[in-house]
Amino acid sequence: MFKRSKPRTYGQMITELVYPRGGIRRGTTYLWHRLRRLPDQPHRIARGIAAGVFLSFSPLHGFHFIVAALLCLAIRGNVLAAFVGTFAGNPLTTPFIALGAVGLGRTLLGLPGDMSPQRIFREFAHATSETWHNIMSAIGPGPTSWSGLSEFWHEIFLPYAVGGAVLGGVAAALSYYLTIPLVRRYHRRKSQAMAKRIARVQGADRDRRP
Repeated sequence: MFKRSKPRTYGQMITELVYPRGGIRRGTTYLWHRLRRLPDQPHRIARGIAAGVFLSFSPLHGFHFIVAALLCLAIRGNVLAAFVGTFAGNPLTTPFIALGAVGLGRTLLGLPGDMSPQRIFREFAHATSETWHNIMSAIGPGPTSWSGLSEFWHEIFLPYAVGGAVLGGVAAALSYYLTIPLVRRYHRRKSQAMAKRIARVQGADRDRRP
C-alpha cells in the first residue's frame, strides 16, 4: 500500500544519492532532521559527524563512508552520524576541498607549482584506470607499468592526504563542538514536550475521575 506506483530505476537511485530530487538544500535539511532524531548520546553523534567530516577531506574517494565507519567504531561514535558527516564532501564542495587540500599539502611538503581541480580529478581518473589495467595485466598477458602511479602518489595523492588531514582535522573539531549543543538542545526540547504531553494526559485522567 505504501510502495511507489512506479519503482525507481537503479540509475535514479544513484542520481538521487549524488543530487537529491528536492535539491541539495532539501536533502541536507532532511539529513539534519534525521540526525537530530538519532536515539543516541550527543557526544557519540558528534563523534560520528566528526569522523565523517574528517574523511570527506581525504583523497579516498569512493571509500569515505567505509573508512569513516571504521574510524567511527574505533572512537565509539554513531555510524549513521558518520554517514551524514561524509556529505560534507558533496559534488558542490569536493572541488574546493581537493584544491585546498592539495595546495596546502604541496606547500607543507615543499612541492612547487599549483594544481587546478580539473587536473587533480583528471589525474585521479588516470590513476584509477592505470591501477585497474595493472590488476588485469597481473592475471593476463598484458604489461604492467607503475611509473604513472608513482608520480600521482608524490604529486597529488600524498599532498592531498597531508593537506586534507589538516583541513579535515579543523573541520572535524568544529563540527564536533557545534553538533553537541545542537543535539542536546533538541533532546531537551523533546523531553520537555514529552513531559508536557504526559502532564496533559494525567490531568485529563484526573478530571474524568468522579
